[in-house]
Amino acid sequence: MNTTILIVEDEEDILDLMEYTLSKEGYDVIPCIDTSNVKDILDEEDISLILMDRNLPNVEGSLFIAKLRQEAYNQPVIYVSAKESSDEIVEGFERGGDDYITKPFNLNELKARVKALLKRTQNIQDVIKHRDIIYNTSNKSFTIDNKEIKLTHLEHDLLLEFLKNKDILLSRDILLERVWEDSANKQAKTVNVAIKRLKEHIDPSGEKNYIQAVRGEGYILC
Repeated sequence: MNTTILIVEDEEDILDLMEYTLSKEGYDVIPCIDTSNVKDILDEEDISLILMDRNLPNVEGSLFIAKLRQEAYNQPVIYVSAKESSDEIVEGFERGGDDYITKPFNLNELKARVKALLKRTQNIQDVIKHRDIIYNTSNKSFTIDNKEIKLTHLEHDLLLEFLKNKDILLSRDILLERVWEDSANKQAKTVNVAIKRLKEHIDPSGEKNYIQAVRGEGYILC
């Protein structure tokens, strides 16, 4: 399966150049001139990397990324921006960026940074670890204290979503959208029941308190 990169850039000549350059490298590329349908794309496509301009119509790109992070979207981000002062670059990282390229940029540098970030983030995903919970992506198994934990398909997907977003508050609506099929017909209490059963499997004594409820907001793995 090819790696898919989402580019958000309102200058069409730059957008076309980036799309052409990365397509020649073998990536699938989805170009956008604004952020209006970015969330829909992230929900529908398996996006491995976002290239984000900051000077966009109607929204500042790093503020948009910060909002995505608050809503538990965790795709790696490289800013490609004319904002080049040290304070602006630091601001971009603080708002959820993983790397930063200033305009005008060298195409070889763009390709190298994309390759490096994809390699780093994809290698990390071979094993996902939090405290003593380990998820092996190759065989889709969970272990706790080096003992494999048997989970239902739903519980597997639910715990994996928490691991991918550890220390991030996930609302019941977000969990319904990401974990449940046909989430429109589900209710918030569906999430409550499923998490209660999941906790019984991964923490039967209740001593480790992996998943904590935040009243009125949702749940967090900490």
